[in-house]
Amino acid sequence: MPEIAIAERAGVGADGHPRPTEDHVVVLDNAVLVLDGATSSEPSQPPGGWYAERLARRLAEDLHVAPEADLTEVLTSAIAALTAEHRLQPQRSPSSTVAAVRWLEDRVDALVLADSPVVGFGGFGVDVVSDDRLARLRRRGMLQTGADVRRRRNAHDGFWVAEADPGAAAHSVRRSWPRADVEAVLLASDGVSIGVDQYELFDWREVLAVSRADGPDAVLAAVRTAEKQDPDGERWPRPKRHDDQALVVVDFESGVIQGLP
Repeated sequence: MPEIAIAERAGVGADGHPRPTEDHVVVLDNAVLVLDGATSSEPSQPPGGWYAERLARRLAEDLHVAPEADLTEVLTSAIAALTAEHRLQPQRSPSSTVAAVRWLEDRVDALVLADSPVVGFGGFGVDVVSDDRLARLRRRGMLQTGADVRRRRNAHDGFWVAEADPGAAAHSVRRSWPRADVEAVLLASDGVSIGVDQYELFDWREVLAVSRADGPDAVLAAVRTAEKQDPDGERWPRPKRHDDQALVVVDFESGVIQGLP
């Protein structure tokens, strides 16, 4: 069992007021999941945190039963089950990113759907497993309105995310590394990865180094400090001052779980 260190902080809503985090972290015997929920624009639908929590629970149950199952197939099945159980409708339902890491005797597998990256460190260097389709669309100004997001969600000219379309799982970004080559793996929600990708506070090697030296919450604190220095988003335009944050460090050098309640 690797050492697993976890840090989480709630962000604020679009209105700037505190609210419960919509990020969810699950630790299994041989896997870690990070999900970041997004609320539908339909006011009658439950929030993104509701969806992320239930999808995380279903994924955990399925991986507990079949710990070596194909990750894409597990995700497909979980989305389908949740969609049927709650009668969710494509383009009108809450959604969630998915980042998963699973270790077996011979390899470490990673899966990413939407913008919660996984970063592997080892004999292969630094391997960032990321899905940048959302970021590319934002840079091109193609997600200006709620209608834009709905039109491009789970569409071939758009981006893919866990929602009410099980076929989205097939568009996940996957990676497998020989277990003997893996030193550590990070999983992050975009409230953390923004510190690397947009704020450029550190690179991923530095994120790992800070996490090992001071704990992963030190990384979250650095991102929050930068955001407090840019409260109105003038330097770094963003939809809300502070997003939810989740960072998990899976370190294959020892075996203590830190940060769990």
